[in-house]
Amino acid sequence: MKYKAVFFDIDGTLVNEEKQIPQDTIDAIRELREKDIPVFIATGRAPYYFTHYADQLGIDSFVSFNGSYVEYKGQPVYERAISKETLERLETLALSHNHPIVMQGSQAGYANFEDHEAVAESFYSLRVEVPGYRTHYWKEASVYQALLYCQEQEEHIYTSAETPFDDLHFVRWHRVAMDVIPAGGSKAKGIEAVLKHLGIKREEAVAFGDGLNDKEMLSYVGLGIAMGNAHEEVKPFAKYVTHSVDEGGIRHGLQYAGLL
Repeated sequence: MKYKAVFFDIDGTLVNEEKQIPQDTIDAIRELREKDIPVFIATGRAPYYFTHYADQLGIDSFVSFNGSYVEYKGQPVYERAISKETLERLETLALSHNHPIVMQGSQAGYANFEDHEAVAESFYSLRVEVPGYRTHYWKEASVYQALLYCQEQEEHIYTSAETPFDDLHFVRWHRVAMDVIPAGGSKAKGIEAVLKHLGIKREEAVAFGDGLNDKEMLSYVGLGIAMGNAHEEVKPFAKYVTHSVDEGGIRHGLQYAGLL
């Protein structure tokens, strides 16, 4: 199979625990781009939280918010926002349990609690700036993803039959936080949209990932590659497991795909 597009997760895939891109990864992606193969970031992050990585790698196209907002060469090709009615209901329930939410639009994101420890902890783990404080941001902008702050044992508050959010999908990404995206949404949905835009078949795409939110895209593309450091639940969704991010995993995986 001749592959025609490659999608890369960020955390644990392109960047290591120190949130640095290893030099061998930078070199491998440069070589890939020199072959005129479309290269994409595919992440749960908001666009404004990975521009420094995209610039460093020379990547100008991305799948963000776990597939809810996609751009190709600076132009939006797919958008799926969460309804304002659902966001209002989610925020009301979260506030009743003293759980903060960060509402994220395409241009900015804001927390509805000021200086909350859990919000700060999660953003410090990404080495990005903690969002500012603004109430009811969902009234002002389209929200493609929310970050909901609660412990794992509290997830039932939002996922049980008693409080159904049938139009939402919850994915834990941090000890204190879950991503909240439209139901049925995933990185695979964003990839599907951009591949259709480019006229590329899913079998002709490669994706690299390591986290729980990478399961769908790894199984969707023609060649899903899990990093050696991937969550053990993720590896069965991939067709190949490469080395870890700090052990040349990206280059090794691209070589396995016949792209380098």
